[in-house]
Amino acid sequence: MTEQDWYTWHDDYDEPGTALARRLAAVQDQIRAALDAAPPGPLHAVSLCAGQGRDLIGALAGHPRRDDVSARLVELDPRNAAAARDAAEATGLPQVEVVTGDAALTDHYAGMVPAYLVLACGVFGNMTDDDVRRTVGYCTQLCAHGGTVVWTRGRWEPDLVPQICDWFAGRGFELLWVSDPAQGWGAGAHRFTGTPVPLERGARMFTFTGHHPRTGPDRHRALRTFKRLSSRTGRPARPGDSCIAPAGCRTDLPARPGDT
Repeated sequence: MTEQDWYTWHDDYDEPGTALARRLAAVQDQIRAALDAAPPGPLHAVSLCAGQGRDLIGALAGHPRRDDVSARLVELDPRNAAAARDAAEATGLPQVEVVTGDAALTDHYAGMVPAYLVLACGVFGNMTDDDVRRTVGYCTQLCAHGGTVVWTRGRWEPDLVPQICDWFAGRGFELLWVSDPAQGWGAGAHRFTGTPVPLERGARMFTFTGHHPRTGPDRHRALRTFKRLSSRTGRPARPGDSCIAPAGCRTDLPARPGDT
């Protein structure tokens, strides 16, 4: 698996006509559509592996519902997290919170879910197929009834996008939109028609593995698991504890994909 600098990866957003720039525009369109259809009153949004937050912050910038949205963006790379905070401040969005941390950990979303808008953009292309399916399942905890999940995924062969749509359907999500395969990248939006499940605290939704630019991620590596220990006491962790992994278990995997 090739190493990737997820900070410089964002540079393609600034190049008009690139696949990444076109995908960003499509994702922002789906965010705006969800906000257009949202009920009146306060709204929550969460973003997994948020990078520099260009999708949500860019969509909120000129939207009439911008002041109704409180958001939490979770991003592991501190440079990207700082860029997202700067962008939110520059856009006049003080209600957009950026957390520097592992977006796979459910504890980061406590108090913000179920949310009306859930973004999993640049995530599904950096994990195994089983972890994609697992994370789709966790969306029933993250998304409110009537809320929207927007996601992206590279279309490496065999193309997983149709299967992702099926996994969402099996969890009570109605397909609103999916990108044309001719675009070369995959993205979708789904509305949750079910009843949200209470958030499972202290859980890991996925392991971020990165991907090979031509062949995609390792599709069959097992989810990383470890016994959670309290960073304060060394005993088995309880909900709300800050946690550490055992020696030799990496927790610093980059949290933003490229071309996914």
